[in-house]
Amino acid sequence: MSIIKKTALYFAQKEFCRAAINEHADLSIFKEKLSASVIAGLILITISYILGIPAVFIVGGISAWLKNPMVGVIGIPLIYGFSWLLLMLGLYLAGPKYGKALGHWVVRVTLEKILGDEANTIRPLPQEGSEKDIIKK
Repeated sequence: MSIIKKTALYFAQKEFCRAAINEHADLSIFKEKLSASVIAGLILITISYILGIPAVFIVGGISAWLKNPMVGVIGIPLIYGFSWLLLMLGLYLAGPKYGKALGHWVVRVTLEKILGDEANTIRPLPQEGSEKDIIKK
């Protein structure tokens, strides 16, 4: 058994991954109508990506063109930090349920690709009050 498959089996036993496989996580949550805060969050995330790296190169180019390294030393961290703040605010507004749904889906698809049919043999989470819980008490 390869190290990748062993690692996938290890992670498949973790609660998050097991739940993603057993619930057959999908992206159906993205078909629902988006609220205004989610739309604003997605717009801020998009702006942060557009602003992030290109702005760093532009500020660096301006710094080189002006032959003033202080513009780059101060401007690059400021603009990059600002893009991260926009990203974090966008993620907060977009809501954690979309991120969790996407994470569950990615985990399920990845583990199913690596493990194949073995992914379906992962045991479901034990229910409260089951025999194992009673025996442990």
